[in-house]
Amino acid sequence: HTTGPSLNNDKLYKFAYSAEVYVDRVKASLQKSAGYRISSGVDVNLLWRNPDNDDDQLVKITMKDVQVENVNERPDAKNIFKGKSTEKIIGKEHLEALQRPIMVELVRGKVKTFYSYQNEPGFTQNIKRGLASLFQLQLHSGSSREVDISGKCDTTYHVRQDQVTKIKDLDSCEIEKKRFTSHNRILDVSTKATSATVYVLEDGFIKSIKAEENFVFVLNYRRKTGAKIVSKQRLELKSVQAGTGLIAAKQVAGVIKTLDPNYAAMPLEAEPVKSECKKCPSLSEHWKNIREQMHPDKLSKPEAAKSFLSFIQNIRKATKEEILKIIKSENKEFLPQVVDAVTSAQTPESLEAVLEFLDFKDASTFILQERFLYACGFASHPSETLLKSLTEKFKGDVASQEIKETLVIVIGALIRKLCDREGCKLPAVMEAKRLILNRLEKANKDDNVQMYLLALKNALLPEAIPVLLKYAESGEGPISSLAATALQRYDPSFLTKEVKETMNRIYHQTRKIHEKTVRTTAAAIILNSNPSYMEVKNILLSIGELPMEMNKYMLSMIQDILRFEMPSSKTVRQVLKDMRAHNYDRFSKMGSSSAYTGYITRGPDVSSTYSLDILYSGSGILRRSNMNIRVFDRSTDLHAIQVVLEAQGLESIIAATPDEGEENLDSFAGMSAILFGFQLRPVTFFQGYGDLMSKMLSATGDPMNVVKGLVLLTDFLQEIQLQSGPTASAEFMGGLAIDISGGMEFSLWYRESKTNVKNRVAMFIAGNTEVDSFFVKTGMETTLETETALDFISTVQFSQYPFLVCMQMDRVDSPFRTHMTKYESLPSGRRYTARRGKAATLAGNEYPLHQENSNMCKKVFGAKSDSAGSWF
Repeated sequence: HTTGPSLNNDKLYKFAYSAEVYVDRVKASLQKSAGYRISSGVDVNLLWRNPDNDDDQLVKITMKDVQVENVNERPDAKNIFKGKSTEKIIGKEHLEALQRPIMVELVRGKVKTFYSYQNEPGFTQNIKRGLASLFQLQLHSGSSREVDISGKCDTTYHVRQDQVTKIKDLDSCEIEKKRFTSHNRILDVSTKATSATVYVLEDGFIKSIKAEENFVFVLNYRRKTGAKIVSKQRLELKSVQAGTGLIAAKQVAGVIKTLDPNYAAMPLEAEPVKSECKKCPSLSEHWKNIREQMHPDKLSKPEAAKSFLSFIQNIRKATKEEILKIIKSENKEFLPQVVDAVTSAQTPESLEAVLEFLDFKDASTFILQERFLYACGFASHPSETLLKSLTEKFKGDVASQEIKETLVIVIGALIRKLCDREGCKLPAVMEAKRLILNRLEKANKDDNVQMYLLALKNALLPEAIPVLLKYAESGEGPISSLAATALQRYDPSFLTKEVKETMNRIYHQTRKIHEKTVRTTAAAIILNSNPSYMEVKNILLSIGELPMEMNKYMLSMIQDILRFEMPSSKTVRQVLKDMRAHNYDRFSKMGSSSAYTGYITRGPDVSSTYSLDILYSGSGILRRSNMNIRVFDRSTDLHAIQVVLEAQGLESIIAATPDEGEENLDSFAGMSAILFGFQLRPVTFFQGYGDLMSKMLSATGDPMNVVKGLVLLTDFLQEIQLQSGPTASAEFMGGLAIDISGGMEFSLWYRESKTNVKNRVAMFIAGNTEVDSFFVKTGMETTLETETALDFISTVQFSQYPFLVCMQMDRVDSPFRTHMTKYESLPSGRRYTARRGKAATLAGNEYPLHQENSNMCKKVFGAKSDSAGSWF
């Protein structure tokens, strides 16, 4: 057959039609879902057949006796449609429009033209388009691209006798719909969409049609949190009666003209429609309601993250003027949080508003400029315009040097995010890449070199690898260290033979003497990128010949690789069979440095690990402590948190001898953090001996804030055109309220130093899946909230050698709450809701580190260890 279904002349086909939608949790049965059903009679008759081609038919389709009802049985008290006529629910005008006939020209079974009244409301027009699309089918198996209500889609037909199955690939549909996703897969939402229609034919025409569409959305990091939308259509032939005769005409246009000149040819593809919100508060009213939750003191509570998300949703609907009104009227306590939200909204209006308000030539608004830039760095789907605006600002006057540094670091992060979305060739991205690489080449001051290297550490450009290698090998201490840690962030697949050769030269110091921090980073890069047998062997043979604490650190790193079964553990095991590499002398080195990796959680969806490595100088002073938390699933990983504390040149305070190659280092201590894959601007505790002494004498031990604010982590929106006519949307947002601080304390009297990193976080996730038919809305809201605090404390007593080090990593009790609400509502305010909730507490714990650490903590807290509740 190349033909399509054929209608008999002078016959009226009477069908029963129903379109149902259901919204629920992914695994739930449809019997308890929220939703509704539109049902009606449908009359179909042939008006005209082309005299030159039997397969060209004009068909009239009319909906009659339209009813709107619950999709599931509900008691009267919970039935929002109870006692309301269809006219009352839909509205007189809309009901008339819905029951006005449409004409469809079918050529070989495909809809060639769809005729309807032009000025009808979009909602009713789409319901009729959904009905007309059902009549499109072909009677031979095969695939093609077809246009129907869903847009232009790949469609496959399977024909078996009188049954035809039509499968539509919804991912292939070309239709204008709003959609954005989060930058990292772990923080994103997975979607699956299917559509199938089964036709049963009789006497060359349709006997019944059953169509079903399914849309499923799940949160990747918690697959229990998700939603589904099911849309079903059914058309069944009830009777065939005598009908009116055909209209004689050469052309279809003539027939339409004689019938009713108001009919016009319209696209079969759905038209965009949006229902107006009648009772929604304005942006300033909404801000008044949530303002108190956004107070700086409440920033590590789930309520802050919840208010932040709802504020973003409202900013996304607001004009530039409305946004500016709030920014300009707010005081300095609340302004940083407003800037977080306005920047995270990522609309052209919100960007214009915040850029108009911030003046980079004025150093007094430093805090706001920094919060704006960090929110840009965390942007879930940044635009080319944003990158362009920041590049312009960087080239212009910037009052604060720190803001200038932050600007370029953020530009680096945006380059990577745009490149990950195939935007590497965009003019603004090319321009920003050139800017960083050219300025780095010309930079002569260490500070300038550092800021461009930090930008490259975020951008992770393959073309920047040679530049990073140059600085890693020939740069001075901090610069060499920074270039090496930038290389460490690349995927091992980018680390070429040249990279590994350079790292081996740095580690084994074949060209010049390097600091321990750079050498250990080089070793970590080698061991993490599929090392060869000889590379591993040479590293193992070096243990014993290294500076005191570095021996212990490297040994600890090797043991961690074996214990945690890391990718290179197989090669390490092979090398250890050689007694020259594996002997008591090598494996019994003393020292306090260590490296340790462990699991925080192991789940079916995602797992997370923490790793902690600490390197000391030979005199017992911290050189570097590095804490990482990574989250990963089967295919991706996310660098959630990294906090690095670095110190150097502090030996003079305790009159100790510096290690080899570190005799001339300036006194320095600082902290650097990576949050969700984005390197922040490092913070300096002190620089130079004078600064150190003044801070030691006035030290309060109060932690210094590294990052505080609100971050939009998950940001997913997808609008969907259902084939039965209504529009649907799925929106998932996850907000994080975060407060990370770090501090270092010295006591010369007790010969003790203490470092403390506090991570306080609260998370709120909100999902809303909704089907909107203008006269009725149905959907499901899910929320999930949790808060926790992770403290990492290390205490060092350097009154003896080997000095005593005790590390503790504690997590407090974490409350965890989930809620789900299913609803159906009418514009009049009548609403049905069903709610469920669950609360639990994840008990706090102290993460076990290696046994040596536990033994040392017993000594450090010797006097305190009698107290109950200590796990040492």
